[in-house]
Amino acid sequence: MIIAPPIIAVDGPTASGKGTIAKALAAHFGLPHLDTGLLYRAVGRQVFLDGGDPDQSAAALAATSFPESLLHDPELRSEATGGLASRVSVHPHVRAALLERQRSFADQLGGAVLDGRDIGTVIAPHAPAKLFVTASVPARAHRRWLEMQRRGETVTLEEIEADLAARDERDRNRAAAPLRQAEGAALLDTSHLPPDAAIAAAIDLVRQQLGQG
Repeated sequence: MIIAPPIIAVDGPTASGKGTIAKALAAHFGLPHLDTGLLYRAVGRQVFLDGGDPDQSAAALAATSFPESLLHDPELRSEATGGLASRVSVHPHVRAALLERQRSFADQLGGAVLDGRDIGTVIAPHAPAKLFVTASVPARAHRRWLEMQRRGETVTLEEIEADLAARDERDRNRAAAPLRQAEGAALLDTSHLPPDAAIAAAIDLVRQQLGQG
């Protein structure tokens, strides 16, 4: 019997905890991990460095040829770059340009863990384990506010909530690969879960989907 590689797809909105959960799943199951959102952040950052307009498809598409070194730029984790990533990700040509890169990672020998917004719906719909990680806007805003406070960035909770709501709206309503729960994906709401509890719940859900528990 041929056993499919353990591909784990983790989707969800910004600041839902999906990145932390995906890293923990990769460590637990001994799999490589790809934060696909980092690719879109790199495109957004490259558009900024090029002096282009992230809302213009041509400028965003040109930025998909960003150098690999850009993936290590700490600025990719900034709130400003996150906003740029959300804007460039609405362009179908940008998504198409990054598609094969993500699929190759997902289908590598031995399996992988990927997190993003369209892993279970577009990148790896054949994944045997899928999670949709979500949380309320207030809960996500508070987490992001704490992160920004630790980095010394000054911003109000109200501003973060408005930004997250705007990103959610763009992500859910874009024409290409909108954010939604994939068919067969287990829902995990982390609104009231500390990180350790969310990770434990995610591991249990994945083990069940992989027939390990």
